[in-house]
Amino acid sequence: MQKKGKQVSLKMAGSKNGIVVLGAVFVDIKGFPENIYIPDGRNAGRVEYIHGGVSRNVVEDIANMELRPTFLGIVDDSALGEAVIRKLKNHKVNTEYMKTIPNGMGTWLAVFDNSGDLAGSISQRPDLMPILSILEEHGDEIIENCDSVILEVDIDKEIVKKVVQLCEKYDKKLYGVVSNMSIAVERRDFLKSFDCFICNQLEAGIFFADDYSEKELCDILTERLKVAKIPSMIVTMGAQGSVYADDQGHCGYCPVQKVTVKDTTGAGDAFCAGAASALTYGKTLAEAVEIGTRLSASVITSSENVCPRFQPEEFGINAER
Repeated sequence: MQKKGKQVSLKMAGSKNGIVVLGAVFVDIKGFPENIYIPDGRNAGRVEYIHGGVSRNVVEDIANMELRPTFLGIVDDSALGEAVIRKLKNHKVNTEYMKTIPNGMGTWLAVFDNSGDLAGSISQRPDLMPILSILEEHGDEIIENCDSVILEVDIDKEIVKKVVQLCEKYDKKLYGVVSNMSIAVERRDFLKSFDCFICNQLEAGIFFADDYSEKELCDILTERLKVAKIPSMIVTMGAQGSVYADDQGHCGYCPVQKVTVKDTTGAGDAFCAGAASALTYGKTLAEAVEIGTRLSASVITSSENVCPRFQPEEFGINAER
């Protein structure tokens, strides 16, 4: 597989399946208080129901960059499931490989404080094993005809193994995102085959069994990657920006863009979409982090889970479509 830091040939750019994203679809139930949030009290406010899930958000963000991605996931056999697929199609996501089954979607219940920051959440994950049957039936044609793959690392181990095998078989770049780091740590060995792993500061602490809240992460991350034999990694740190490093000793820092925060939901997913898309189409790790930062900033200024519409050229991305 081609690894980090190398310029990628665009001969496959704009292939049939574009960037392939695999993972869960969730229904996000979000509560916002009218006034100052009281953690142990009753808070008047509003409740919103939104299509969510890390991978679902990521694939829609990529589609909103006009990059024509493909989503491998499952939805409920319900009106809500139909609405999810309809919205993805409207955003020009290829959904031809998706499956519809009973209880195919998860639920994320979240409460935000008056500053727009997450105060607490509970999630119920769906059974994602039907994705494995999609890969067994169509995996070769999907991966052979794609530009790269983005995978939730905390998905079922059998699915991760199958995706890694297919990416190695067809020499495709593989990027990892995470929705539950407690599960993702069980997939550490697979990350040696990922071109880049993207997570936040808290998740990095769980992954490496350390507290990074008060530490300079850049140099530490470089050494950690060498020992773990992970090709490259990006760690977002909220208002403190992001750091990136690879196992060859290269590292750097990118500050956030100063914007008015309305809702931070989906900001990390947009960052992943921007960074992985940039890496797919030939950008360096430093350039990818900057693009991810810009896309993330466009999300936190609204109550939407995903970014608004952009042209790839606005980020310097040149992908044949």
